[in-house]
Amino acid sequence: MKEYVTPAEGKLGILMPGLGAVATTFIAGVEATKKELAQPFGSVTQMGTIRLGKRTENRQPKIKDFVPLAALKDIVFGGWDIYEDNVYEAAINAKVLDVALLNAIKPELENIKPMKAVFDKSYVANLTGNNIKNAATKYDLALAVIEDIESFQQQNDCNRLVMIWCGSTEKYIEESTVHATIESFEEGLKNNDPLISPSMIYAYAAIRLGVPFANGAPNLTCDIPALIELAKETGTPIAGKDFKTGQTLMKTVLAPGLQARALGVRGWFSTNILGNRDGYVLDNPENFKTKEVSKLGVLEDILQPDVNPELYGDLFHKIRIEYYPPHGDNKESWDNIDIFGWLGYSMQIKINFLCKDSILAAPIVLDLALFLDLAQRSGMSGIQEWLSFYFKSPQTLAGLRPEHDIFKQQIKLQNTLRHIMGEDLITHLGQDYYEELTSFA
Repeated sequence: MKEYVTPAEGKLGILMPGLGAVATTFIAGVEATKKELAQPFGSVTQMGTIRLGKRTENRQPKIKDFVPLAALKDIVFGGWDIYEDNVYEAAINAKVLDVALLNAIKPELENIKPMKAVFDKSYVANLTGNNIKNAATKYDLALAVIEDIESFQQQNDCNRLVMIWCGSTEKYIEESTVHATIESFEEGLKNNDPLISPSMIYAYAAIRLGVPFANGAPNLTCDIPALIELAKETGTPIAGKDFKTGQTLMKTVLAPGLQARALGVRGWFSTNILGNRDGYVLDNPENFKTKEVSKLGVLEDILQPDVNPELYGDLFHKIRIEYYPPHGDNKESWDNIDIFGWLGYSMQIKINFLCKDSILAAPIVLDLALFLDLAQRSGMSGIQEWLSFYFKSPQTLAGLRPEHDIFKQQIKLQNTLRHIMGEDLITHLGQDYYEELTSFA
């Protein structure tokens, strides 16, 4: 497959609906890295390594040196937001990064100003802004976003584009007939169907133009038949949904370990406090439900109570998210896990994770942008399940159970990179080493 991968030549434009804490932390981090003021820790594409061949070969290059990814120096940024603040002002308001660091890259950040956003207050009731597009229909809004994308590409001389949704969690909706086909979806856009959300409008515009799209929130967005169909038609890679950052990251690390050792779980209680804009949005019950559905599915899919009823059939899983302004972007999560082992004897695990939400999310945005660009240059289109490593609620084909185990997700991701570059896939069986030794005995 390696011979079919086109080079990463020219500029890559990364477009983001939502220039809030996550997007500005991401942009500032890349700009700081360009100036060698910091290092991109947490980014698998920049800091991660990959094993090639047998263990005895000792080949473990960095991923960025193995696959032809766009270079950071070739990245330019753009986006939309309901607030008029440029990226420097938005980053100052987000209070994630030190002011001294932001001042060192102030000209680069001030130069990035948000385009007017598609916004529907019925989907995010707790936010109000004035940098908003107005149009007669949602179809007209989609055309306006398409025009924005094309203008950005021309003005910034970009060879390629990707779009990453960094906006807020929208209210909970379920798939409906308007989402069934691209024809019904476009008709719904023209008729202002209330079940077409702002994030779907951005996704439609991107996919219609063949711009790879990833959804960083738990919204339906591109996880509907109409846009999956369109992605295949236009040869566009898509991925989602909901960046896997704090508490859910810990669950996908710990739960596979408990399952691997056949330890039972009776209950898992999770609560979070955070005070950023995301927390404020989730303070609305309709928006919290979208997030809750995304987070609840993780344990059930890893532990599979229907397959292991003795161990997990009575699992009680509860999640709480509380808006607590004094914490700002510093998210704090507590987990109480009631487990049992040999002969049914009870034990407990307690986790107190104090993290910075945007610090964990920013490198995910970078990795997704670079990997989606690679996917498109490799001729891949439609759902990119190999990127499930980055999501709480991985998008899959209809009827296909998502894989939440982070270690299996990592194997899937790395084997996809090996496949792209024509390297042998690694199964970690290891028996061949010993069979070879035996054959010489």
